[in-house]
Parts: sequence; structure tokens; C-alpha cells
Amino acid sequence: MKKTLGAAACFAMLATATAAAQDWPGRTTTVINPFSAGTTTDTVARVVAEGLQKKFGTPFIVDSRPGAGGMIGTTLVARAHPDGSTFGVSIAGPLVHNPLLYQRMAYDPAKDLTPLTLGVHQPCLLIASKALGVKTVPELVEVLKKNPGKYNYSYVGNGSLGHLVMTLLANKSGAQIVPVMYAGAVQATTAVMTDEVQMGCLPAQATMAQVRGGNVVPIAVSTAERAALLPEVPALREFYPEIVGSAWMGFVAPGGMSPALAGRISAAIGEVLRQPQVAELLRQQLMEPAPGTPAQFKAFMQEELARWKPVIVDNKITAE
Repeated sequence: MKKTLGAAACFAMLATATAAAQDWPGRTTTVINPFSAGTTTDTVARVVAEGLQKKFGTPFIVDSRPGAGGMIGTTLVARAHPDGSTFGVSIAGPLVHNPLLYQRMAYDPAKDLTPLTLGVHQPCLLIASKALGVKTVPELVEVLKKNPGKYNYSYVGNGSLGHLVMTLLANKSGAQIVPVMYAGAVQATTAVMTDEVQMGCLPAQATMAQVRGGNVVPIAVSTAERAALLPEVPALREFYPEIVGSAWMGFVAPGGMSPALAGRISAAIGEVLRQPQVAELLRQQLMEPAPGTPAQFKAFMQEELARWKPVIVDNKITAE
């Protein structure tokens, strides 16, 4: 009898969860952007929110909650009720890297967040100052190895993708490069342009204006493939196969969300990102849509953790 009652209870819970998923959204939904308005995460959040609002006819509101490198906004997602009324966009730091960089966090990404879907990939662009006089990865490495510790690179935070890529480049090439932190990607790019530092691996969106203006030299992209808008610029992995890094963004919901509801939200986001006009808009900003299932996104984050954990641990990188 107890087993029968238990099975009945499980069936009832499953039926309730399925019904809730089918009813979503049904009311106003908040999409949390953990960075400032006008950033790339804000762009992606707004594109998705507008597409979902058109699809379902209910309001989707983007709420920008910047601070602590994206952890304040991501914490708000983690603490929300898992009924579909709140989900958010986030990046590798708050979702994968930060548990390795901080001794304490307000949430555990593995327990307190439900993966929905990968959103986009975007490259970091390795640029050099014109004064350095190099145009290729081999030329850059040759100059660095002949002058150990003489040259600097700019980056935007400990454990950021650019920091990890440059650390790995130094490890694999045997070069010694001095890191210099800046408050943001624009300042870090300007530092390369003025030869205050000689190079940096920085978000492509922040560097493209200076690249197009001929003010800095594009050396390589960090992603596995060359960027469509920069086909002449090689990928770092063409020289060092181990160096592959994407400044990706993904969508997450509060932990404990039912698989049925997570699947419905994931599918709806994916439908928006696959629309030709949306994909083209994002590609013009060097972002490549890459939606998938919750299971695929969870597996991807685990792969990212395995990729970058040795770099962070072996080089004793911390954010504190």
C-alpha cells in the first residue's frame, strides 16, 4: 500500500510540474542581466526578452543588476523562486570560474542554479600595440622570449578569460609577460593602443573599433574557429592547440526548477536565438548563437571547469 501511495504521489507531482511548464509564462517574467545596461550580456538578454514577448504576448522585463563581476545579479537568480518568473543570463565567471577563485560565494552554481541553455560564443581578440612591431603569433612569441618580463599585457580581472588565455599562452610558449589589470575592456584596449601596455586578449566587441581604425594590430582570436567578421585573423589554437577560450554567455534559472519547465524555457530561448534576423544581429557584434538543451549546457559548463581548473590552480590565480 505504501509503495502504491508513493507512486501515486510521484505521478501527481510530475503531472503538476508538467502542467506548470505548459502554462509558462502566463505572467510577467524578469530576465536578470548581471552587468550594466549596454553591455554584451544586456544586448543578449534584451534580444531574447523581446523575442519571447513577441512569441507569448506576455511581458518580459530585463533587469540589470551589476556588481561583483556578475555575481550580484547571478545571486538574485539563484535566490528566486523556480517557477519560471525569473531567469537570467550570465557568463563563465559567475557560472564556472568563481568557485575556484573565491573562498566563499553567496551561491553554489552547481546546486543553486538550473542550466537552461548556452546562449552565444564570442571571441577574445589578442591585440598588440603598433609600436611592438609584430603581426603574427610566432613573431609575438619570439619577441617575448627574447625579452623575458619586459612587456606587459592588459586584462580586466583575475580569472577573466583574457587573463586565463594570456596565462596559458605564457605557460605553453615559455614566455614571461607581466599582467596589468584595468577597470574595464575599453580602458584595457586604450592602454594597448597607446603602448602603455604592449598587448591584451580582450573582448572583441571592445577592441573592434580600434582594429578597424588601424590603431592596434589584431594577432589572433581565442575561439576554436576564426571569427566570421575577421576571417584573416587566425585562431590561437592554430599555433597552440590547447589554447581555446570563448567569452560565452548562457541562461540559467533558480535551482530546483522542474526539468519540464527548464526544457520549455530553454526551447523558447533557442527558438529566438535561431531566428535568422536575431542570429545576424548578434553576428554583427561578433557573437555566434549556440543554443542547446539544459543537459547540453550543463555538460558544457563541466567541460569548461575541466579546461580552466588546472590553469587557475597551477598558476595560483585568486580573486581575493
